[in-house]
Amino acid sequence: MTGQTTAAEDGGVRVVTGEPGCGRTVFLARVARSCPAASVVDVRADRVASAVPLGGLRALLRALGAPVGPWSATGQPCAALLDALRAASAGRPMLLCVDDAHLWDAPTRAAVGRAAEQLRGNGRVGVLLSVSGHRPVDREFAALPVVRVDPLSPVEAAALLDEATGGALDRAVRDDLVDAAEGSPALLLGMVRRLSPAQIRGHRRLPGPPADAELLTGLVRGFLTGFTPVQEDLLLTVAAAVRDADDTEDSRIGLALARRAAEHLRGTRPGTGSVPPPDPLPEVLVLADGEVGFHSDLLRRAVYAGARPERRRAAHRALARALEEAGAARLPALLHRARSATVPRRGTATELAVAAGDRTHPRSLRCAAYAHAAALAEDGTRCAEWYTAAAEQALLGGRTHRALRLLDRARDGAAPTALRGRVELVRGTTVLYDGPVDEARASLLLAARLLTESSPRQAQSALLAAVDAAWAAGDAQGCLHLLSTGADAPDAASGRPHVPLDAENGLPDPDAWPGPRPLGDRPADRPGRPGDGTGRLLMPGGGDAPGRPHLLGGEDGGPGTGPLSGVRPFRDLSVVRSESPGDPAYDGVPVRAGGSAVLRGYRTGLWALLEGQFAQAAGPLRRLVVDAEAAGDAAGAAAADEPDTSLRAAAAALLLGDLAAARRAGARALAAARTPGTAVALARAREYLAYAELRAGRHTLARTHAEEGLRAAHRTGQRNTAAHHHAVLALAASIEGAPQEVAAHVDTALATARRHGLVQAATLAEWAAARADLARGRPREAADRLGPLVRPGPRRGHFAVWMLAVPCFVEAAASTGRADEGVAEVVEEFARWAGFGADPQAPAQLTRCRALLAPADRPDALFRRALDLHDVAAGGDFERARTELLHGKWLRRRRRLSEARDRLGAALVGFERCGARAWADQARAELRAGGVAPGGGVRAMGPGLGLDGLTPQQLRIARCVAEGATNREVALTLSVSTRTVDYHLRKVFATLGVRSRVELVRMVEKAGQEG
Repeated sequence: MTGQTTAAEDGGVRVVTGEPGCGRTVFLARVARSCPAASVVDVRADRVASAVPLGGLRALLRALGAPVGPWSATGQPCAALLDALRAASAGRPMLLCVDDAHLWDAPTRAAVGRAAEQLRGNGRVGVLLSVSGHRPVDREFAALPVVRVDPLSPVEAAALLDEATGGALDRAVRDDLVDAAEGSPALLLGMVRRLSPAQIRGHRRLPGPPADAELLTGLVRGFLTGFTPVQEDLLLTVAAAVRDADDTEDSRIGLALARRAAEHLRGTRPGTGSVPPPDPLPEVLVLADGEVGFHSDLLRRAVYAGARPERRRAAHRALARALEEAGAARLPALLHRARSATVPRRGTATELAVAAGDRTHPRSLRCAAYAHAAALAEDGTRCAEWYTAAAEQALLGGRTHRALRLLDRARDGAAPTALRGRVELVRGTTVLYDGPVDEARASLLLAARLLTESSPRQAQSALLAAVDAAWAAGDAQGCLHLLSTGADAPDAASGRPHVPLDAENGLPDPDAWPGPRPLGDRPADRPGRPGDGTGRLLMPGGGDAPGRPHLLGGEDGGPGTGPLSGVRPFRDLSVVRSESPGDPAYDGVPVRAGGSAVLRGYRTGLWALLEGQFAQAAGPLRRLVVDAEAAGDAAGAAAADEPDTSLRAAAAALLLGDLAAARRAGARALAAARTPGTAVALARAREYLAYAELRAGRHTLARTHAEEGLRAAHRTGQRNTAAHHHAVLALAASIEGAPQEVAAHVDTALATARRHGLVQAATLAEWAAARADLARGRPREAADRLGPLVRPGPRRGHFAVWMLAVPCFVEAAASTGRADEGVAEVVEEFARWAGFGADPQAPAQLTRCRALLAPADRPDALFRRALDLHDVAAGGDFERARTELLHGKWLRRRRRLSEARDRLGAALVGFERCGARAWADQARAELRAGGVAPGGGVRAMGPGLGLDGLTPQQLRIARCVAEGATNREVALTLSVSTRTVDYHLRKVFATLGVRSRVELVRMVEKAGQEG
């Protein structure tokens, strides 16, 4: 909306469209409120005023305060409107908002459209024309740029419901309503208004489908009138044909097929002996490439729900007949035939389930077929099996909420052990995407126990997914325990898997494991964190090097380039792709060939990394990356069928710190995820690419991937993945210097992270917030935020991420004179970590940290050494500029101004190259304090220079005072004494030539408006 608002303020013109109930009116109001400098004229079009030609224009002129006389006296209608707009604006910014402009008569629309075209980019008059998106944009507005109000994301929809109910809505009920509304604000509010207080609190079940025929047709009644009987038949036929579609490509049907089915449907009407010629296509339908679909999904739902049950069954019967005559695929015709029958014939359920095993069909269609087969099944086991298969297809198609609801139905009946294992496997994987990760881990561990005998491979996949849940929760001990109890954990002596099974539950027995000793014997500073009492994982056999950290990473614009830094282990989609259960009625999606070996190598490498055995981990992980690349090169396009292998390789490459390989694997996964039926993998592929770019220091590219990944995560109901994308966006924004954007992403990430136990996402978000504080010159706040994350103790951040924030913490602590508060111990841990050599930026960051803490005679040499190390490493522009900035500050404070200018100038160039605006402002402020004018020359010092004449500390104090803070409050904020504030404030008054705080406030406010 920011870009749209700016366009309106600058004299832009937009046509705002969206389906009925999407919130176009609210959108216009928000844009109007966001333009405080503009005078706003609101006009709502109506059919009554447009009953006569140019009636709408007359109403518009009256709203503008212009005379409405004979057109001959004022010229053409367009000229009259332009004159009225210019007179009303009187040279000031003005915004004209017209709601429902499509209701105006054609002459009025033509005059408004021509006037808007002439106003584009000319003057200060902005125009927003709201039109309904249930039909094409009127040709009078076709030349104007269009802004579409998209459906609400699940997060936005949930927020709207919380606002409407004052936060009283039960979370499960809220999720049901969000899923039923499919992003429609009007439908959301309509559903919640019908609930009783008990239903709002979740004490009573919802009444049938929340979005029923009465509600749907009531919302769109005015848009579905005036059609001929033939057009009504076509509308119902198309609505029934695309009922199960989840995306744009599946939401259309061939026009010829639709007309043929409509003819069959019309033949069921009494007295229709002949087929009339086809009527014009209803305007609510869109025709593209010979296929037809609805402009508005809400209208499609209303057309289908509003038809009588016998008419819906007749439409499905007509579609089945038309498909059979056209020789189409068997599954769609079978499903329509099943839906057309009041009492299905015997064997229909099995036929549907068998046909649904054809993987060439869209997942949404297969899901619908499995669900319908389950609803028809008389046998409880078959019913549970087919509901589970439907849930698998819903999950892989990106419908997580629907998957959980289908699994609830599968759980209702008794089922054999193996089938219960499949149910828990799909449930655990679904919750891992969109729910509390501890709950996901419990389901996945139960699945592993239930599947051990019937499907060992699936049991191992479930255990690996449980590792991912433990990882997300920050439970290092849980990760190691699960990895060392699985069939693929390495034998300590041979390095080969060994599977001692527990006699009681059939799972691998951790007590019989011959490799690392049981985790319960290891000292730990808190549950879930094996270590030496300081929160550090131990290197097995470390001898004299206890606590040597293995969490390799960096801080160059994001997570570092070593293993375990800022990356989540691969969440394998194959865990929900089961081997065939031996029933010909179900053709499951098996794990890819060689998948067992890939999983074994991945688990072996991950276990070794968590144990700190990097040399042992590198081999299997590297083989996985190389084999995946070779398979992709050999198979070509065929390799893009499923993104699993590429995602697995991207995760391994990130763990190894091979960013080039991670980007290649992520790109392959992204290409595969764009194919139909793999929607759930798209957000994950973007996540790996975003992490890789952040770690390479390319935060702008990381932002692009994270923004696209966030949209994909919202579309597919993956709130946990969305939280990680918000954290990445916060990290990128903390470099760019956008504090409001950082705060928004941090708040959103933390909200989900706290509800769902996402410790890694929370740690990254907190780090981003602290780095934004540093960028804004607020080291005290940054130190307060980072201290608990990096110091040993129960509040330390995620075991794979906290080390990344150490350089920021050291800088903040040193800037506030708090370097003696456990900082040295943290730096020593950082030094041991940097010694692994997997991150090229880590040695330079470590040397910079030592420079900040060193005695007065050593920082210069250490800063220079750090810059030399930056030169050795590649891709560290942002980190090098930070080192130059800190070195320049140190030099300036020691009055070595010439050297300081060189360092600060280089820092400024580096920050500008990275787009790090707030950091660049720091460098400019230091240059000004050193006597360098904004244009690059040396300036004279003295009063009357404005804020440019202040040192950075004086500028901070002046801004605090301008915000109304007392000297004592300023001292507390900046961690200085009150006497220091008094001294600097006197200097500020002298430099600016002001004599009171009131004058100082005015000068600071004026500078802010000008700058």
